[in-house]
Amino acid sequence: MTGGTIGMGRAIVQALTDRGAEVVFTGRGDARLAEARAALDTPLAHPVRSDATDTTAIAALRDQVADRLGGVDYLFVNQGIAEFQTLEEVTEESWDRIFDVNTKGAFFTVQALAPLMAEGGSIVFTTVSNDRIFPGLSAYSAAKEAVTAFSKVLAAELLPRGIRVNALAPGFILTPTMGVAELSEEQRAEFVEQGNASTPMGRGGTVDEVAAAALYLAVDATFTTGVELPVDGGFGQGLGE
Repeated sequence: MTGGTIGMGRAIVQALTDRGAEVVFTGRGDARLAEARAALDTPLAHPVRSDATDTTAIAALRDQVADRLGGVDYLFVNQGIAEFQTLEEVTEESWDRIFDVNTKGAFFTVQALAPLMAEGGSIVFTTVSNDRIFPGLSAYSAAKEAVTAFSKVLAAELLPRGIRVNALAPGFILTPTMGVAELSEEQRAEFVEQGNASTPMGRGGTVDEVAAAALYLAVDATFTTGVELPVDGGFGQGLGE
């Protein structure tokens, strides 16, 4: 489980360990890893400090997973970063940072860990409900669309091994950071108000609802591969317009 220290990622780790699964989960900072470990409070959850933008770190993660678990049944690729920047504000540095975390990191994590996966296992990417447009998220939207695209290719490539590959596309989900770097409390409150108003169901989703959908794709959807499942309260379906 990459990106498992807060929000949707931690909720997925919690749901897995509640089912008795042993989980390795990653984060970039020691403080958040320690906080997540304390909150999860189970010997089944193993925190690992890892940087998804660094292929050397990804290779080290593979070795740690092999040593700890031996093999992998389910792989959740969840790390992500978003920054609100208009056309004029985007820099080459910020563009590369967003693609390095969301796209490059996702792909090379799977490349490294797929050899450890058991036949009949599954991979679940976290993308985003991209059917509605938010100004200022061009780099983030593009990076997540790229993940959606190569997830379908990987679904075809891994078919011979019986490994299913799907994606989860959350809409407006109530998380500590709302998926956006350096969001102030005032900005978060405004974001929540806008998200509630733009979601046909009239509210933000919970991290537990996302976790339930993630486990469905990973564990229960045994005849499903190559799909992107919206978990967005009707956000991308044009309901209520």
